[in-house]
Amino acid sequence: MSEQHTVLEGLISVRAALQAGNRSFETIFIHKRKRDRESAEIERFAQAAEVVVQRVDTDFIEYYARGKTHGGIVGLAGPRRHYSLNELGASTENPFLAMLDGMEDPFNFGHAVRALYGAGVDGLIVRDRDWTPVAGTIARASAGASELVPTALAESAVSAADAMRARGLRVACAARDGRAISLYDADLTGPLFLVIGGEKRGISRELLASADLVLEIPYGREFNLSLGMTAAATALGFEALRQRQPRP
Repeated sequence: MSEQHTVLEGLISVRAALQAGNRSFETIFIHKRKRDRESAEIERFAQAAEVVVQRVDTDFIEYYARGKTHGGIVGLAGPRRHYSLNELGASTENPFLAMLDGMEDPFNFGHAVRALYGAGVDGLIVRDRDWTPVAGTIARASAGASELVPTALAESAVSAADAMRARGLRVACAARDGRAISLYDADLTGPLFLVIGGEKRGISRELLASADLVLEIPYGREFNLSLGMTAAATALGFEALRQRQPRP
């Protein structure tokens, strides 16, 4: 297997990548005794995408799979196609873009992507790095959302914020800072670029100083520690969704 290949495991991850069309596939392996709705669905998607499907035995699948949740389906996928920063959300009148900065754990990162995708983000920005070793893990943890959401690369959160601000998006981040206002008092209805920092590094001082909007997530009791990336992404993303939905 080429070092540039990503191993996608399970129906949800493989199906999402086929649907999104952001990766080429070398082969999709399905267990030779798997004859059910899931395998038939993958075979239909693969045929439409002109991807080869091979029926193989257990040892062959487990050679590529890292876990036990593959369900008899594994795909060898090529590098991810990324959008440019200017392309991301360009077809949307009121774009809602997000960046997860400072990812430490691919499972937590995947869960955060899942939350943001569910909250309706039009695009995701990540740091420019080689995501190949963890792409399969992120795909599983995100329930395929990492493959479906349009994604762009940036050298840093600051450079991404500068690019988004130049396009007319407000830059918002979450931090406990003197400038922070409650998430529920903020106006999140217009073109928005939301940056969510990781648990260890958080938001950089440079980005915090230049942000158009600094948000604080109110707690129900005294608690001095910050939320993890997934919890913060969920709270911020779904409040933005609530505000941005059409009202009768």
